[in-house]
Formats: sequence, C-alpha cells, structure tokens
Amino acid sequence: MQTENVANYITNWLKDYANKAGVNGFVVGVSGGIDSAVTSTLCARTGMDVLCIDMPIHQAESHVSRANEHIEQLKKRFKNVRSVRVDLTPVFEEFKTEVTLEGNQTIVDLSLANTRARLRMTTLYYHAGIYKLLVAGTGNKVEDFGVGFYTKYGDGGVDLSPIADLLKSEVYQLGEFLKVPTSIMEAAPSDGLFGDARSDEAQLGASYPELEWAMAMSEAGKTIKDFKDRELEVFSIYKSFNSANKHKMVAIPVCKIPENIK
Repeated sequence: MQTENVANYITNWLKDYANKAGVNGFVVGVSGGIDSAVTSTLCARTGMDVLCIDMPIHQAESHVSRANEHIEQLKKRFKNVRSVRVDLTPVFEEFKTEVTLEGNQTIVDLSLANTRARLRMTTLYYHAGIYKLLVAGTGNKVEDFGVGFYTKYGDGGVDLSPIADLLKSEVYQLGEFLKVPTSIMEAAPSDGLFGDARSDEAQLGASYPELEWAMAMSEAGKTIKDFKDRELEVFSIYKSFNSANKHKMVAIPVCKIPENIK
C-alpha cells in the first residue's frame, strides 16, 4: 500500500466532504484502539475542527489510559483538535434500572454491550449537532463488510467512514505513518463493550490476519470444500459471521406497496 498517498487521499476526501456538507469538522469517539486513533488523526490532518470524545462505561483502565495518551498527543500535534470526556457509566447504570435483566445471561450481556455502543452514538450526535460536526466512523473493511463486528445504530451509526475500505493490516500501516502511540499500535484489538480488556480475537475466534485471508478467499469464490484443518475453521467462522450479520451490511428492507392497492 502507498501509505502516504492513501493518508493524503483520505485527508483530502474528508475535507472535501465536510466543506460540501457545510460543516465545521468532525467528532470522533476515541476508544484507545488503532481504528479510532487513525481516524481521529486523519480528521486532524484536515485542519478543520476536530472534537475527540472519550466515553468510558466501566472501562478497562488500559483502554482509558491509551485513549487519553492518544488524545493528548493529538492535541499537541494539531491545534485544531480539542477533547471532552463524557462519563456514561451513571447513564448506563440508570438505564439498567429501567429494563428487564432476566433471562439468558449471555443474551442479556450482549444486549447491554450493544446498549453501551448506542449510548456513545447518541453522545457523538449530540455534540455533532451542537458544534455542527460530522460523526466520523472508525470501522475498517473487515469489521464493516466482512464479519459485521459492530453494533447496528451504535458504532455503525455514523455520517461517513474514512477507513472502511482498508483492511486491519492496512490501518496499522497508516497508524505507523501517522505516528499513533506505540501503546495503541501494540495493544490487542478490543471493542471494549464488556467492561474488560477481552480481545476481538477472543470474541471472534480468529485473528484479523486470518479473517482478512478468509475474506479474500470468499471474494474469490472459494467454499468450505476447498479447505481443511485451521483454514477450514477460520473460513467457517468468517462465513458464519458474514451470514448472521448481513442485515448490518445491506440497506434496510422497505415494504414496497403495489400501485394497484395504494
């Protein structure tokens, strides 16, 4: 990948889109992970107003410290970057008092994890409205179009997606070029939605390099009959997530009423 050219292209694309939309800049939720670090840095390079928001909800300390390190570094490098911390833990806890928490614990925990993402989306759009900003998405190609590893109307609720055509490995290449803090570059990817430091790989059952391979094989028309052993396991994991999360990747179905009965 021509890293510098790609970085410049995305930066110019962001600036052009924002200017045409008549907004002041971008708001980015910063989690302490590589995707949000790269996205916020690309936004900062536009010279437009960039608001980075840290939104902890019972967050693992390692995530909080990495997010703060990145934000402080970014503000030192770019005068157009500012930040705010919105502790959503009390909001999340209050929400839990008003909903049913009974039933299958795994399903309840997953629903609550998705609620965290949706509370953060609401927070980003609140600030976007106040300051006339666009919500910049932080999803990469594997997450957004491969396994659908994001929350619908949570971190999937954005105005534009600057890195969604880049594989995770390519995001890391950009991260190195953009001087993202080493702590973030070396940290295991994690969505941070369960209040601990569990990795994406632990949740998905495969690493991002493996999922990138599976995505390429799927796009090449390969099927499970073409693989065995670990390759078969990884390919099956990819296809299972891709199928189950297809509803996130396609347009919302609309019931079209026939003209003769309208």
